[in-house]
Amino acid sequence: MTSYGSSSAASSGSRTNGLAVASLCCGIVGLFVLNIVLGPLAIVFGAVARRQAAVRNGAGMAKAGIVLGVVDIVLWLALLAFAAGNGGFGWYVGG
Repeated sequence: MTSYGSSSAASSGSRTNGLAVASLCCGIVGLFVLNIVLGPLAIVFGAVARRQAAVRNGAGMAKAGIVLGVVDIVLWLALLAFAAGNGGFGWYVGG
């Protein structure tokens, strides 16, 4: 008999690593907003989750989070280079 709030999946040890999920979420959200903040977080969370992958599941999600974190940083650098080449992020109003 199981107690309230527990499941058979939790007791069998097949839980997904929470840091792998956090890494993947940071990587996906970082594609759209705050990529310079969420990109490095996705990389760090993914690296820690990959070390824990022997104990818990989620190595694939951790690797995807790391890749998305790198894409986030590259995207930020590309946007920064684009803005620097065009005179900044602000709108030019003049005549």
